[in-house]
Amino acid sequence: MPTLTAKDGTQLFCRRWGDGPPVMLSHGWAMSSDAWQPLMLRLSEAGFSAIAYDRRGSGRSDDPGRGYDYDTLADDLDAVMAAFDVEDATMVGHSMGCGEIVRRITRHDARGVARIVMIAPFLPFPLKTADNPDGHVDGAQATAMRAAWVSDFAGWLGLAVPPAFPPETPPEQLAQVMRSFLQTSVQAAIATNVTGAGTDMRGELATLNVPTLILHGDADTSSPLEATGRRTAALIPGATLKVYPGAQHSLVLTHADALAADIVSFARGKQALAA
Repeated sequence: MPTLTAKDGTQLFCRRWGDGPPVMLSHGWAMSSDAWQPLMLRLSEAGFSAIAYDRRGSGRSDDPGRGYDYDTLADDLDAVMAAFDVEDATMVGHSMGCGEIVRRITRHDARGVARIVMIAPFLPFPLKTADNPDGHVDGAQATAMRAAWVSDFAGWLGLAVPPAFPPETPPEQLAQVMRSFLQTSVQAAIATNVTGAGTDMRGELATLNVPTLILHGDADTSSPLEATGRRTAALIPGATLKVYPGAQHSLVLTHADALAADIVSFARGKQALAA
């Protein structure tokens, strides 16, 4: 099934590797399912069915020019789950993808969901406001950043992507990541960033009633641990936080072995140790 049709007619590119219990993957901002390939391979080799898709406006999915709010994105995720008959799933999100999972549960209930893994979540409410002084996103700076994307998205990425990776990262890998980002339309990049930064999920997180594991690097500058992962873990009843020393926001690519081991252990009912 290379594509499926979302509720509003948008075509979503999907991929499924392996057989066994399902692991449903939702990628980070302006990326695509390509970012999951290292993890998907390890999960399929461990006996799981790894399912991923490209968010609307990104990768090989349609660029419909609409539907970049969390409700529609959650409906897209629900459509993928329905198309693959996903039940008793381990839901794995990276960055903004974690918000899609939360909204899918609060909008469609927890049917089909057995547990959640959040990797470097862009939660609970990134935007700094009067009632959210712990937010790490400054509104004026974010507006200026998005204006820069309109005139030179590629140039901005050229400055922003390398610091999110370890210094020893091969240039070929950075170039591949850049190509993936540039498959996202500027409109989709801006609209999803507005959604991710400006949505307050503090109340929704407190209602989650499925086992949740949060994996976060302490060198993450895009989603700083104290402002996002640790706050998110404190809001979700019974959530476990595991910190990866030295890991950055790119840990889905740089720490695929460790992530796979923790996700497999968690999916098999063995809680990863907090750190």
